[in-house]
Amino acid sequence: MKLPFIPSVTSPTETPDAAFWFIFRGSDLLVVENGETAELPASSEDFTLLRQHYLGKLEEETADIHCYAAEVDRETQPPAGMQFVGLRQLFTRLSNNYLWLAGRAVQIIDWDRTHQFCSRCATPNEILDYERAKKCPNCGLTTYPRISPAIIVRVDRMIDGVPHLLLARNGRWQRDFYSVLAGFVEPGETLEDCVHREVFEEVGLHLKKVRYFGSQPWPFPNSLMVGFTAEYASGDIVLEEEEIADAKWFTVDNLPNLPTKMSIARRLVDAFVEEVERERDA
Repeated sequence: MKLPFIPSVTSPTETPDAAFWFIFRGSDLLVVENGETAELPASSEDFTLLRQHYLGKLEEETADIHCYAAEVDRETQPPAGMQFVGLRQLFTRLSNNYLWLAGRAVQIIDWDRTHQFCSRCATPNEILDYERAKKCPNCGLTTYPRISPAIIVRVDRMIDGVPHLLLARNGRWQRDFYSVLAGFVEPGETLEDCVHREVFEEVGLHLKKVRYFGSQPWPFPNSLMVGFTAEYASGDIVLEEEEIADAKWFTVDNLPNLPTKMSIARRLVDAFVEEVERERDA
């Protein structure tokens, strides 16, 4: 995904007439209802804002559009024809560019809301005007928006000459679907080390040929998903039962319910399917 977006923290001197506003009530985004699709409001004039941040400019075909993130209090009601909706529910209704910008916006709003005071001396923080950061005027501690790196990995295996991939079902998921394995990076750990550790901890398998696949910001609440592929090396599936309810080897012909196509998890699975089908057609 290439986002035609120029990030910035310095707002125009005058608020432009044309702008995209990412207005949140908690973590829900205000959208203009338009049947099966949704649009962003072009103004914040109807609201009393708790906070706002300039995001930058989105490059459109006709002009560059300035973008803002803002928050209203939890008692705010949407105007007629508008609704506050969670980002997950907007996956198929909002365009990709707006959806991922909304992910950026909600993380900045959450950071501003939860870092109003210095964590070292409790002095009210000040927002810097030259970078996305806050600084304590008393002790000088600088605080940046939190980003939590996590790995997500597709494990491939050849069984009796047939390509398989490992998919697992998390016991905490409400929906009955399977996905590739994932986990957060620990302090002092490389991404590759995290891949090996997470897979061994969750299903007891050893890997080889770990390769980078791609990445995706995942604002639930502030993850950066770093995707890999790997090959099975050894071991039998042994579940970490506190987290993993089931894990199996699947072929392209017997795939279970899968994550949404908006996720890098689905991109990893779809890439596996494409590779297998390409080999079949060769």
